[in-house]
Amino acid sequence: MAGPTSPSERYAAFRRGQETPAFTEFARLYDFPLDEFQVRACHELEAGNGVLVAAPTGSGKTLVGEFAVHLALAQGRKCFYTTPIKALSNQKYNDLVRRYGADKVGLLTGDNTVNGEAPVVVMTTEVLRNMLYAGSRTLDGLGYVVMDEVHYLADRFRGAVWEEVIIHLPESVALVSLSATVSNAEEFGEWLETVRGATTTIVEERRPVPLYQHVMVGRRMYDLFADDTSGGGSLGGPDAKVNPELFRVARDDWRAGRAGDRRRGKQGKGGRGGRDGQGGNRSRRPYLPSRYDVVEKLDAQGLLPAIVFIFSRVGCDAAVQQCLNANLRLTSPAERDEIFRFVEDRCRDIPEEDLHVLGYHDFVDGLSRGIAAHHAGMLPRFKECVEELFATGRCKVVFATETLALGINMPARSVVLEKLSKWNGETHADITPGEYTQLTGRAGRRGIDVEGHGVVLWQPGLEPKSVAGLASTRTYPLKSSFRPSYNMAVNLVHQVGRATARELLESSFAQFQADKAVVGLARQLRKAEEALAGYAEAATCDKGDFMEYAGLRRRLSQIESEMAKARRADRREEVVTSLEELRPGDVIEVPAGRFSGMAVVIDPGVRSDRDGPRPYVLTADRHARRLSLADFPVPVAAFTRLRIPKSFNGRNPQARRDLASTLRQRTHGLTPPPGGTSGGSRGRGRGPEQATEKEVPRIREQLRAHPCHACPDREDHARWAERHAKLDRDTNTLRRRIEQRTNTIARQFDRVCEVLTDLGYLDGDTVTEAGARLRRIYTDMDLVAAECLRNGLWDDLGPSGLAAALSALVFEARRPDDAQQPRIPGGPVKQVLADTVSVWADLDALEREHKLDFLREPDLGFAWAAYRWAEGALLDEVLKETDLAAGDFVRWMKQLLDLTDQVADAAGDSALRKTARASAAALRRGVVAYSMLAD
Repeated sequence: MAGPTSPSERYAAFRRGQETPAFTEFARLYDFPLDEFQVRACHELEAGNGVLVAAPTGSGKTLVGEFAVHLALAQGRKCFYTTPIKALSNQKYNDLVRRYGADKVGLLTGDNTVNGEAPVVVMTTEVLRNMLYAGSRTLDGLGYVVMDEVHYLADRFRGAVWEEVIIHLPESVALVSLSATVSNAEEFGEWLETVRGATTTIVEERRPVPLYQHVMVGRRMYDLFADDTSGGGSLGGPDAKVNPELFRVARDDWRAGRAGDRRRGKQGKGGRGGRDGQGGNRSRRPYLPSRYDVVEKLDAQGLLPAIVFIFSRVGCDAAVQQCLNANLRLTSPAERDEIFRFVEDRCRDIPEEDLHVLGYHDFVDGLSRGIAAHHAGMLPRFKECVEELFATGRCKVVFATETLALGINMPARSVVLEKLSKWNGETHADITPGEYTQLTGRAGRRGIDVEGHGVVLWQPGLEPKSVAGLASTRTYPLKSSFRPSYNMAVNLVHQVGRATARELLESSFAQFQADKAVVGLARQLRKAEEALAGYAEAATCDKGDFMEYAGLRRRLSQIESEMAKARRADRREEVVTSLEELRPGDVIEVPAGRFSGMAVVIDPGVRSDRDGPRPYVLTADRHARRLSLADFPVPVAAFTRLRIPKSFNGRNPQARRDLASTLRQRTHGLTPPPGGTSGGSRGRGRGPEQATEKEVPRIREQLRAHPCHACPDREDHARWAERHAKLDRDTNTLRRRIEQRTNTIARQFDRVCEVLTDLGYLDGDTVTEAGARLRRIYTDMDLVAAECLRNGLWDDLGPSGLAAALSALVFEARRPDDAQQPRIPGGPVKQVLADTVSVWADLDALEREHKLDFLREPDLGFAWAAYRWAEGALLDEVLKETDLAAGDFVRWMKQLLDLTDQVADAAGDSALRKTARASAAALRRGVVAYSMLAD
């Protein structure tokens, strides 16, 4: 791209460089012009603001995070670059090392500590959270924190960590939040500004590479959207129309299905299965593309590399096998040899006997043909090979589960969705528009592809309009999953005390979404409390306690006000009574209002209004009006009477004139009596008022005797004390408004603290010795682990027994039907596992009392695997005995190692610490040890 040529353009470029020197230097590192949203975000960051950048996958938003690194180094400050998973941390660490050198970049992932005191440190978000709670010295000099993939805060298992970090980071730290495109980015940005100060939200909705949508029917590819004049075309816009050919396909498919159903009804339930396992009518087969057909079609149309989302581990592995059985090959001989060498080099440290167990030879055979699976059941090292080979274009097709959509950067030319429903942990549910956007968002590689392609495979009953709705609806709302855990509670109380911790939690995004007003009110409350302290200081008197003196003055004023109010209430009661005694024909003097003066009562109006009698009168000036209590500040009494003609009509002018004339004649020369009634209403209710009146002399005496009464600056102090009193009333109102919100995070925090107090982990604002141990345990079963530790359940176990016992607190079966009767070790381990379940049951009952539901039942399904592995069993034996996939085994083992290390830290200087260290050493071997760099 040519630079500015005219003098004005050159001058403008010079001015920009003067205003943003760091960005100008940073931009020179790239050989391509930066996008407008990237430039704007970097300028805001250099100006001292935090930024939230929400942009599509592959748009280059991480460049803004890299600019934060550049700024920190230029300013001599630190920058932490956080990611949600260890694999992303490793990837970003390698990227930054290549640019800035190994001496300036560190890595902290829990598994690895590399140059942790470097000015730039890449880490997982959990590591930063733990550093904040521990008050680590590594935080000194921190200027910037990049939160990559910040939309992970919606994750129901780990999302709370993001909010904890955002809330607790020092105010001096600028936050760079990088998110996928979410439909409520402005709301999230508004919250960030509330808790972090000046934050600019930058939303980029334009994809860097346009995405075309298709539906594959048999071996034919149809555009999802029609090419019409609306401008949508096959890209799909809000006004784009669905391709009419797809409606024809849907009708034909439906008819073929009806015909097939009739034939099956005549022929019985028999029938041969087709190549894809679909039995029955062969006439339907052209509509259902096989996995082999899909890959072959994509290859023929130049749409590889591709990711095919299948949503099933078994389906992913089966898809690779089907392609191999069909002798599909997508690589050249040279690429095949290159892939072999790469995989052998990456896996050279895996023992030969483990390679056989892990299915290495089938894995490398598929990869060498350019075909692979990618799912959580795979060994992390194998997934790394797939990711790197796919990123470099040597692996052409990956059959993946949806976990790939939120993980490593693996863009493709096309993305295929085999089905539009998936297992969500409880049932098979249709994918949402947001999920569709996330999945297809990987299609189109920036700088490589001119366009990306999203492909949906035809399925029986597919509705083209539904697919179009998924593809054209850009909704991916970010919803907080934050809730205060037991570990969080003890850490917060330890750091800032219970009251401040409660206020901090009111500022969470979860609370912001539940009720935006509460976040604003909480901030007002904090400011008001700060102002209260200032007012109290300004009212300080060297002669005595002026706030006490001011309290006496307010009490006196309050009593006098109450007495006046009581007198007004008594007087009102007298007025009402006097009006209720009026009868038609009574002549009265209206004491106030527009119609004051002599009047004759036509209708007393006793039942006319719930606010008191409203007499209908005729005045001497011939006005017929219905009056109210406002016209009677004092009681009235009739002093004579008139006969009201039966034919009198207040709307008749002549009738009004005649009766008004009689009224004037009758009252001429008469003086009305003083207001009042003959009843006994006077003095009713005087008891409390008289008691209050007796208090007035006593308070006046206390005021005169108070040392502050003689202060020459008394009235000046009084003004500040009055401001304090008024603000205190307003502050109490704010507190009540906040407290009255239902289901607030703070209320939940209160219940958590009540549980911890009942159990002896908290004592007011003090974290007890047991609470100090709980501070070091971060698992979602934190309280169960702390109770087992306090009760000494693990004290007599050996390393392998401890591994088995701890496994019950980390493992969860993938599906409820997977939780069959587990095999568990015998002896002391079996008893400890039973006691662990009992501990949970007691805590579960306590939680129910306090309306909480945090702790799940311990799952013993991994105990045998943990025990056998710690005992030194071979990988082949453990996997066969437990029926676990290698990837699942490694993932649970790594979580078990995390908890084992936490228990060692929490155990203090005890025998259990040594056992936990020995247990971790026994677990960290073989396939587990060489998988520690991956997530």
